Amino acid sequence: MNYSHPTQLQAAILDWAGTVVDFGSFAPTQIFVEAFAEFDVQVSVEQARGPMGMGKWDHIRTLCDLPDIAERYRQVFGRTPTDDDVTAIYNRFMPLQIEKIAMHSALIPGALHTLTHLRQSGLKIGSCSGYPKVVMDKVVELAAQNGYVADHVVATDETPNGRPWPAQALANVIALGVEDVAACVKVDDTVPGILEGRRAGMWTVALVCSGNALGLSWEGYRALNALELDSERKRIHELFAGSRPHYLIDTINELPEVIADINRRLAEGVMPQSC
Repeated sequence: MNYSHPTQLQAAILDWAGTVVDFGSFAPTQIFVEAFAEFDVQVSVEQARGPMGMGKWDHIRTLCDLPDIAERYRQVFGRTPTDDDVTAIYNRFMPLQIEKIAMHSALIPGALHTLTHLRQSGLKIGSCSGYPKVVMDKVVELAAQNGYVADHVVATDETPNGRPWPAQALANVIALGVEDVAACVKVDDTVPGILEGRRAGMWTVALVCSGNALGLSWEGYRALNALELDSERKRIHELFAGSRPHYLIDTINELPEVIADINRRLAEGVMPQSC
């Protein structure tokens, strides 16, 4: 038996907030701010967005390791945050997240049409998220009410390691019965999500305008003039540079053109690991 590389994509593995739902990725961001506030520790929205894409406990640990946040915590509690303190914040974050997730559950405009097109072209739709399963179940339920059902869902606490490790993406490969990781494309609006796809040996597509990096609502995005949008694109492209996405596009609605280009490259023998 000889190895033969895939000649076309078999699956798209999609993030959730900022990719398919919740334009601007507001649901997790605001809740981090509120959870820390309940411990009398101020965290800005910009700081909360920094580690986005990681599992939520790891996200909180990363925020607690920021020198100014650690100092604010020390001023309140007389110590810098321990892992037990991180768990306490996480345990407050979780019910707040579940309570308010419906406020930011709308599908990204055009996403349902785009995903229908991808399915009609033969792609399976996998998905993963930095949300734990208890939150992911609610996100999935709300998305189904709006017409979107992924073929498989992997929450961050269903694998040994969350993003930027590749476990969640690879769990989708197994569940979807994909023959080769090079026949998958990982689509995400965060650096950890792109690193996940890269480390899994997949094609990767970074979303520039619909997610955490731009951090605007659909209306805010549409209100940007050409110069503002160009400036923001350049800033976000630099943000993603180190994670080496194969493609950068504004929203998921540009994905069909990317899929066609990847299929062309695969047919020519180009593999994602080589570029």
